[in-house]
Amino acid sequence: MDRRELAGFLRSRRERISPADVGLPAGPRRRTPGLRREEVAQLAFISTEYYSRLEQARGPRPSREVLAGLARALRLSDAERDHLHHLAGAPPGPTAGPSREVRQSILDLLRRLPHAAAIVLSATYEVIAWNDLATALLEDFSALPRHERNLVRRAFLAPRSRERLRYSLSDVEAFAHAAARDLRATAARYPDDPEVAALVGDLLSGNAAFARLWAAHDVHSELTLRKTVNHPLIGPITLNCDVLDITDRDQRVVIYTAEPGSPAEESLRLLSVIGTQRMDVPG
Repeated sequence: MDRRELAGFLRSRRERISPADVGLPAGPRRRTPGLRREEVAQLAFISTEYYSRLEQARGPRPSREVLAGLARALRLSDAERDHLHHLAGAPPGPTAGPSREVRQSILDLLRRLPHAAAIVLSATYEVIAWNDLATALLEDFSALPRHERNLVRRAFLAPRSRERLRYSLSDVEAFAHAAARDLRATAARYPDDPEVAALVGDLLSGNAAFARLWAAHDVHSELTLRKTVNHPLIGPITLNCDVLDITDRDQRVVIYTAEPGSPAEESLRLLSVIGTQRMDVPG
């Protein structure tokens, strides 16, 4: 552990972040550039005394949990996160399973797409982030338990749950087949991850169609560039569907957009106004 270098690195990262960057008020009489030490400690869920000792090059070696909290609080890039681990004498190890941590820049991107519905999928097709328009168009994912946010599990193991959705897709079967192929590739990348193994086991035992797809050993799937969402309040909405790969996290951003001037654009604009409210229920 290089205490002096670690102290300097933490201080430099703290001073480059403004309170507004992390949703804190600037407040009067702020003498230090960037965040205060107590603010970093609060964001990292550690004590101010402990963090102060780290910046003073006299703290004990931080655990991996503390390092993860510091990386999140200081909004470190992947390279900076690795550097932090090396300075602390705890080199980052290989990823055991699919990452569910969405990079802050991706979360910021979702918020900056007010006219597009966007979600982030993990390597196992779990919805791990979304924006407001995706909630209005598709589903209020925040209201679902984690296992119900997995789109593969929902497609194969809970077909009746589709009756409860506020929407349906025009290509449910094609999506299910493509997701099954992708999941086989995911299982090969993470052979020792218990969550991936449990998901595959549940699907194999719970759905014969999935078992047949799995037995085919296919790993390639074609991208669907257009989808029609059958929204119960708005009706059919045909949208462009673009997928952006986040290779370093093994995640993907799915973005639904409308052609300019199309009826779908008007539908998305209406959804952005009404949100998730039920227009079919008397006020």
